Amino acid sequence: MYYTAESYVKDFMDGIIARNPGENEFHQAVREVVTSLAPYIVAHPYLIDRKIMERIAEPERVIIFRVPWIDDEGNVQINRGFRVQMNSAIGPYKGGIRFHASVNLSIMKFLAFEQTFKNSLTTLPMGGAKGGSDFNPRGKSDDEVMKFCQSFMTELFRHIGKDTDVPAGDIGVGGREIGYLFGQYKRLRDEWGGVLTGKGLGWGGSPLRPEATGYGLCYFTSEMLATRGDSFEGKTVLVSGSGNVAQHATEKATQLGGKVVTMSDSNGFIYDPDGIDAEKLAYVKELKNVYRGRIREYVEKYPTATYYPDQRPWCIKCDIALPCATQNEINEEEAKMLIANGCTCVAEGANMPSEPGAIAVFQEAGILYSPGKASNAGGVATSGLEMTQNSMRLKWTPEEVDAQLHRIMKDIHEACVKYGKDENGNVNYVNGANIAGFIKVADAMMAQGLV
Repeated sequence: MYYTAESYVKDFMDGIIARNPGENEFHQAVREVVTSLAPYIVAHPYLIDRKIMERIAEPERVIIFRVPWIDDEGNVQINRGFRVQMNSAIGPYKGGIRFHASVNLSIMKFLAFEQTFKNSLTTLPMGGAKGGSDFNPRGKSDDEVMKFCQSFMTELFRHIGKDTDVPAGDIGVGGREIGYLFGQYKRLRDEWGGVLTGKGLGWGGSPLRPEATGYGLCYFTSEMLATRGDSFEGKTVLVSGSGNVAQHATEKATQLGGKVVTMSDSNGFIYDPDGIDAEKLAYVKELKNVYRGRIREYVEKYPTATYYPDQRPWCIKCDIALPCATQNEINEEEAKMLIANGCTCVAEGANMPSEPGAIAVFQEAGILYSPGKASNAGGVATSGLEMTQNSMRLKWTPEEVDAQLHRIMKDIHEACVKYGKDENGNVNYVNGANIAGFIKVADAMMAQGLV
């Protein structure tokens, strides 16, 4: 059958939606990728004959399980756990675990699908996966979090391993949760292995792992800016979120000469026109990581800042926007506000934070725009470096890890430019990232036969 790019996308998406009804986030992620890949796939008909894209979009394995635990009042609680093992063509499954009330199968599949391309871009041998639970650690005691993590791992341990599937942290899963998960895995398997990344430095963790996603985002953004003879120096930067990625993106953007003026959480955002410097960021880290407070408390400590409840920061004038919170946090109208207020660069630190309409606005305006699978790949890249260190039973210095991270982000940028540059010399980073990630996975799948 002869396909145009448009007819291929239509037929492909009709099949995806029919097979995966109601999974809107998954449909959105697949549509974004297949739309940019369609011209390449149509030009290489063997990819259609072997149904490579259909196989990439179908998980190799989906595990859904019950997670029972007892809270501090002695009440029985039940949550649902997930692990979507999407693709292992180029290496063991690799991808984070997310604990958040919004977690469902659609979100897990979209994240695992994105992770497959992101991991391919890092140049490291890692397949794609994602997991998590609708458990919300906010407001829970340490004992409750420990009990939940132990119950969660009591099922998950059967499906993971250092050469099979190596999870990491994600939203709601930080050093505390990784510790509890790792301890239970070790207890059940009676072995010490690098089965989880994001571990503590004293027991197998890698230097710079907590910083890696935010730092890598800024390294990638610097490469983008350099294509237009620009840099972070003197730029006003909007950051959304106040978790791990947002904290370290703020830190590195400031070190590179930018002035970060916003951070947020699910209740609203703060705007500090004086900039969130190292001292203020240290307060945010303590507030969020130790006391697990809300970002509105920032204005009590720094009253020259303003808190905007139930809003997102994209109405503030800026040069650079780094969305680092969660999926679909920039809609079409907010994208137009960013452009109208002078934003010239949007680089995603979160996974799929821009809705399709927002992406269209960015691309039509001709600004620098990078999808998360490219610009936030520093976290999983450094997880891969942690796996290497665990396998070799050694630990690199922070300087060695930072140099590796910087090199990987530069290599990802070069791959995006190679496959995304058009005849006018402009770079479509969406196309570049998707094609570069796809080719490596597709070649491996072709070589390994119909499995």
